[in-house]
Amino acid sequence: MKQKSKNVLEFRKIIDKVESFAQTEFGKEKVRKIDAISDLEEVKNMQLETKEAFSMIMEKGNPSFGGAKDITGYARHAALGGCISIAGLLRCADTLRVARQLKNYIQLNRKDERVYKIIDEYAENIFTDRNIEDEIYFAIISEEEVADDASPQLKRIRREIVTKKAQIKNKINSMVNSVDTQKYLQDNIVTIRNDRYVLPVRSEYKSMVKGMVHDQSSTGATLFVEPIAIVEMNNVLATLKIEEKKEIERILYNLSAMIAEIEGPIKLNKEILTDLDYIFAKGGYAISINAIMPELNDKGNIRIKNGRHPLIDKNTIVPTNVWVGNEFTQLIITGPNTGGKTVTLKTLGLFTLMAMAGLHVPADYGTILSTFDAVYADIGDEQSIEQSLSTFSSHMTNIVKIMNEVTNRSFVLFDELGAGTDPDEGAALAMSILDTLRERKIVTAATTHYSELKLYALTNEGVCNGSVEFSIETLSPTYKVLIGIPGKSNAFAISKKIGLGDNIIDKAKAMIKKDTVAFEDVLNKIDSDRKYIELKRIEIDNLKLEQEKITKDVLAKERKIKEKNDKIINEANYEARKILDTAKKETTEIIKDLKQLNLDMDAERSRKAYELRQNLNNKLKSIDDALFDNMIVDIDDDEDEVVDKVIKNGDYVLVRTLNQKGYVINIDNSKCATVQIGLLKMKVKLIDLVKTKSDEEKQQTIKTGKMLKLRTKSVKPSIDLRGKNLEEALMDIDKYLDDAFMSGLNEVQLIHGKGTGILREGIKKYLKTYKHVKEFRIGKFNEGGDGVTIVSFK
Repeated sequence: MKQKSKNVLEFRKIIDKVESFAQTEFGKEKVRKIDAISDLEEVKNMQLETKEAFSMIMEKGNPSFGGAKDITGYARHAALGGCISIAGLLRCADTLRVARQLKNYIQLNRKDERVYKIIDEYAENIFTDRNIEDEIYFAIISEEEVADDASPQLKRIRREIVTKKAQIKNKINSMVNSVDTQKYLQDNIVTIRNDRYVLPVRSEYKSMVKGMVHDQSSTGATLFVEPIAIVEMNNVLATLKIEEKKEIERILYNLSAMIAEIEGPIKLNKEILTDLDYIFAKGGYAISINAIMPELNDKGNIRIKNGRHPLIDKNTIVPTNVWVGNEFTQLIITGPNTGGKTVTLKTLGLFTLMAMAGLHVPADYGTILSTFDAVYADIGDEQSIEQSLSTFSSHMTNIVKIMNEVTNRSFVLFDELGAGTDPDEGAALAMSILDTLRERKIVTAATTHYSELKLYALTNEGVCNGSVEFSIETLSPTYKVLIGIPGKSNAFAISKKIGLGDNIIDKAKAMIKKDTVAFEDVLNKIDSDRKYIELKRIEIDNLKLEQEKITKDVLAKERKIKEKNDKIINEANYEARKILDTAKKETTEIIKDLKQLNLDMDAERSRKAYELRQNLNNKLKSIDDALFDNMIVDIDDDEDEVVDKVIKNGDYVLVRTLNQKGYVINIDNSKCATVQIGLLKMKVKLIDLVKTKSDEEKQQTIKTGKMLKLRTKSVKPSIDLRGKNLEEALMDIDKYLDDAFMSGLNEVQLIHGKGTGILREGIKKYLKTYKHVKEFRIGKFNEGGDGVTIVSFK
C-alpha cells in the first residue's frame, strides 16, 4: 500500500492502538509490521484469525503472556556448550510456563460446535515440558540465588559454611572481648576484608597482634589484620566457598544442558508465541472498538453499515452509512464545511486498509469491504513551503502522480477535487479527472463544493450523488450521509436565519443564473420528499415493532399457561410419589424390627414373622408397580389426542377429576361406571370419563410398561462381587445400582468379602460419587460384617 495514503488516512495510529494490546516485545514488533495486502484469500484468513481471537477472549477472558521472553539466545548459547546465567535460566522457565499455560488456555473446554481451527492448530504445535520448568524453579530462588536444595552436595557445603562462619565469629569475638587484645584495637568490632574476617588494629601495635595485614585505613592509622588464630579457619571457609561456587556451576551446567536439548522447540515456541500475541492483540483491539468481521470481496464492492471512525470519540461520533462500487463506481459527496464529508472519505479509506490488514472494523454486521491493489488518497492541505507550491499546485502534483500509477483495481479518494483555483476551471478539471477514472471503472469517492459536479453525477451512468445533511433550524450539520441525494446550497437560508435583510438576499438571487436557481429548487423538492418518506418509514418501523411486541406477549402468555398446567400435574405426581415413599420408609422400619425379633423367636414364630414380612414386601411392591404403571401411561400418553366417543365396557378411559387412566369394568347405569385404576376399583360419573386411544395402541402401551416392570422385578436385593478385581466389580455395581434404584429397592447388599480390603475401599470411593446413594455402611455382625457393604437409596 502507498505510504503517503496510509499517513493521510492515519493508518499508523490504528497500528499503534493495536500494539498496545500486545503483551510481549516480539509480539509488539510483529504488530508494528502490520500492512494491508491485496490477496483476498490471505486477507480472509487474517480476518478469521482475528475473529477466533475475538471469540476466545469473549468466552475465556484475555490470555496471559506475562513473563514470556525471547530465550532463543540462551538456548543457542547452551547448545554451543555454554552455561546459562541464573537469571537466564529463570527467564527460560518463565517462558516455558507461559507457553504451557497458553496451550491449556486455548485447549480448555473445547467443544465440537465451537472450534477455533486456526488458533487450535497453533496450540497443538506449542512445546511444553513441565519437568524442565520444575527443575529450574526447584533449583533457583531468584535471579541471583540458587536454592540450598538444588543438590545434596550444595546443601552440605552451605551447612558447613554456616558452621565454619559461626566458629570464626565466636573465635574472633572472644579476641575482641579479651582485655589483652582490646588495648591494641582501634574499635571493638569485627569486619571483613578480601572476604576474610579481620580486626582493626592500631598501626603502632602492629607487632602486638600476630597475623596477616589485608588492608589499612585512608589515614594509615588503622591496619586490618587477620589474626593467626583464625587464618586456618578462614582458609577452610574460603575452600568451602570455592566448592560452593563449583557446585553451583555444575548445577547451572546441568540445567543449561536441558535447555540445549530443546533448542529447536524453543525457537518454534517463540514463533508461535509471536503469532498468537499478534493475533490476540488484533482480537483485543476489535473488542475495544466493538468491531465486526466484514464480508470481503475483490470486486470493488463497498457497503458500510453504521460505520464509526475508530479515532473519533465513540460517544460523539454519528454512524455513517455509505456505499460505492456495486451499482455505481463513483460517489460524489457535497455539503457544507465541517459537515462530515472528509470524515466519510477517511472512513471509506481507513476501513478498507484495516480490512486488508486483517483487522475488524467498527460497524454493524452486513458491512462489505473489498481488497484493492492500492488505495490512493488526496486529502487535506498539502501546501509545500519548501517547494514553493500553492495548495492547488500541491494537490495537482499529488493527483498527477495518482493518475499515472492508478490501475483498474485501485481505490481513489479525492477531497475537494479541483479546489484552490478559478471555480469554472477547477470544476472542469475535476469533471475531466472523474470522467477518466469512470471510463476505466476505477472505484472513486470524491468531495466537492462545485454545483457542476452535482449535475455531472446526475447525468452520467456509474456516478452517484451523496451529501451530508445540514439542519437549517439549528444551523449545524447532522453528520448523516445521504446517498443518491446531492447536497443543496444553504447560503441564502443560513443568511436569512441569522438576520441578513430580504432585499440583499433577493438581489443576490437575481444575480444567479436561472438554471442554477431551478436546479436548487429541484434539490429543495428532493430534500423535502426525502424527509417525508423518512418520517413514513419511521412510522412503519414503529408499527412493525409494536406488532412484534404484541405477538411476543401473546406467545409468552400461552407459554405461561402451559407451564402452569404442567406444574400442577407435576406437583400432583410428586405428592403421590411422596406418599408412597413415606409408606415404603415406614414398612422398611417395620421389616427391620421384624428382623431383630426374628433372632429371639422360636422356629414357629420365626416362620410366621417371615411370612408377615414377605406379605408386607409383596404388598409394597404391588403398590409401587401400580403407581409405576400409571406413570408410564402418563409419560406415553401426554401427547395423545383425546377422542370423545360413547363409552362401553372394556374401553380405556381418562378420569378427568383424578387425571388418571384405567379400564371400564362395568357401566352400572346411564350415569356411573366401575373403573379399574391400577389395583383400585372405583365408581366414577360417566361425564368425568373420556375415551382415549384405540385398543391396538392401548395394548402396545401395556406391553411397553410390562417389559419395563419385568426388568425391574428381576433385580435381587444383593450382588456377589467376590473373586472379581476392582475394575470388573465397579462395572457390575454401576449397572446393578441403576437397576435396583429403578425397581424401587430401598436397600441393597454389596458382597465383596474381607480379603485385603482393596475391593472394599474401591467400592467405598465409588459410592461417594453415585448420585442416588443416600448412605452406605459396613454390614453388622448378622449381615456379613466387613465382607458386606449395605447401601441405602435416596
